[in-house]
Amino acid sequence: MDSIGIVGAGAWGTALAATARRAGRQVTLWARQPSLADTINTSRCNPAYLPDVALEEGIRATASLAEVAANEAVLLVTPAQHLGAVCRQLAPLWRPGVPAVICAKGIEQATGRMMTEVVETALPGAPVAVLSGPTFAIEVARGLPTAVTLACADAALGQDLVEAIGTPSFRPYLSDDLVGAEIGGAVKNVLAIACGIVEGRGLGDNARAALITRGMAELTRLAMAKGGRPETLMGLSGLGDLILTASSPQSRNYSLGFALGEGRALADILAGRRAVTEGVWSAGAVVALAATLGIEMPISAAVDAVINSGADLGDVIRALLSRPFRAEGI
Repeated sequence: MDSIGIVGAGAWGTALAATARRAGRQVTLWARQPSLADTINTSRCNPAYLPDVALEEGIRATASLAEVAANEAVLLVTPAQHLGAVCRQLAPLWRPGVPAVICAKGIEQATGRMMTEVVETALPGAPVAVLSGPTFAIEVARGLPTAVTLACADAALGQDLVEAIGTPSFRPYLSDDLVGAEIGGAVKNVLAIACGIVEGRGLGDNARAALITRGMAELTRLAMAKGGRPETLMGLSGLGDLILTASSPQSRNYSLGFALGEGRALADILAGRRAVTEGVWSAGAVVALAATLGIEMPISAAVDAVINSGADLGDVIRALLSRPFRAEGI
């Protein structure tokens, strides 16, 4: 795989372009706005999302999906709620055998579908993989050490993808558990909002540690109900991603939760952001999916109540703390 197409020129798409180029690939980066594509090509940086990262020659931005689809592998890095629409545009351009690597973390709000289900419907026959794990875009773009999960049902294709994008500083670990990798990436965003709320509310480190641990149990229950494996959730795309996202102000989900905990209104927080905070859109979908599977997810349900139902934050916290005592375990 000498050429990689990347759909989505936000911070994460740009960071993946930088690391794929570092791995020696020719990279085509799709930006929805032609003006941004032109700016990236002329300035050799993405001033809208990663202004301080210089992009090497060999990364070419375009507003043409056809040019991206002409590559030997395509990374799908659009926000989760827009992935289906973009894939439907890509469908008539897709060449047989070209793998679609899902790099979006979320659950489709309108349908409750996982990202693999979205892509498999829009791009029938395309080999699918999932790239997920503990990653801040700026660190990947700068070449700082990072490890991720690359999940693919076809072991040979998965190994080809690992070799195509892996570098000494960007280390993909191969898995065949797409469901586990996906659930980890989607649910951790919701749990990170909860952890930010705890911190913004001043509830202490003990509370945050408890929330991460019990949130991990929720995440694992849901993944297992969908057919994922618990050992996947103990790896990079589960526990690793949750620890990173639920403990750092760099995380968009954690920082949004922190602002909510301080008493700011959700609409005001979102109005000041350019990048998508995936947990806001996934919270309702996660809770709805859990309900259809008969899975109890009280922390995720609490976040959903605050974000989507206007529940009082104090009441929600008191309700969580008033739950019956129970045995520890998944």
